[in-house]
Amino acid sequence: MSGKISLVGIGPGHHDHMTGRALAAIAEADVVVGYSTYIKLVADLLEGKEVIRKGMTEELDRAVNALECAREGKKVALISSGDAGVYGMAGPTYEVLFQAGWTPDSDIAVEVVPGASAINACAALVGAPLTHDFCSISLSDLLTPWPVIARRLDAVAAADFVVALYNPKSGRRTQQIVQAQQLFLRHRRPDTPVAVVKSAYRRRERIEFTTLAHMSECDIGMLTTVLIGNSHTFVQHGLMVTPRGYANKYDLDDGGNTRSGEKPGRSLSTGLLGWMANLRADHAEGASAAALAAQHRLPVDYIEAVLAAPAEEESAAAAPLEEAQE
Repeated sequence: MSGKISLVGIGPGHHDHMTGRALAAIAEADVVVGYSTYIKLVADLLEGKEVIRKGMTEELDRAVNALECAREGKKVALISSGDAGVYGMAGPTYEVLFQAGWTPDSDIAVEVVPGASAINACAALVGAPLTHDFCSISLSDLLTPWPVIARRLDAVAAADFVVALYNPKSGRRTQQIVQAQQLFLRHRRPDTPVAVVKSAYRRRERIEFTTLAHMSECDIGMLTTVLIGNSHTFVQHGLMVTPRGYANKYDLDDGGNTRSGEKPGRSLSTGLLGWMANLRADHAEGASAAALAAQHRLPVDYIEAVLAAPAEEESAAAAPLEEAQE
């Protein structure tokens, strides 16, 4: 008999925020496997099903159990909170499957059912902090060496990403959030907005707005996600918002008309082509590649490559308008 493993993201935990496919995958399953806390979140959906509960550090055991049940011809729902592919069970399960010789052509089907990750759930509760570039970093050093995590924190802090910190603190891991704060303060203002969200859309939900300077003083645990704004993020009327950048092109105080030198549907005058033209002009006037690299905080060899590349002209008449991203 052919079995199936559905790697199901159940979202933040409330049924209202589960996708229809996630609900269907659980309904279709003969066996549901998951961390005991996640099993409790969907307990009312499990009547008549075989349920395999596992502990916090038993991810590989969950994947092995799912594979064993699928080999018996059963349909298995292996659940993760949030999205199964974001710090969830999709990765460990594929590793176990590959180790066992599984391929996509095998008689065991595998489906990844996406769900809303904590970063999405927490952002929705506090406003619109993810409207521009963002990333997520887990502070758990149970499987990742701390120097690797620290380098990533330093890099994204310098690059001005909005950042979501997963697994920020536990009973034994108390200093990671403090170290993260110190690394961010090397690059960000102390008054950078921070939102600390615990148990988003669950019974003990708690939201706290603070700043980077006071972030580590908040009530933070394993059920908490910490959202750190970028240099443009602001909090107003209890809502955390990161501007998309429309004010760079449009005058919001003048009815949204395009600013002088800018064109609707075109890259900014300070976009790639405009920046390259200005870079060449500065270089022609005597600025060295090293000085330009320092000015723009970019690698010298990158600046040298840009200066050495053939100049490109943007043809407003020939190029079609770019579609707006939403």
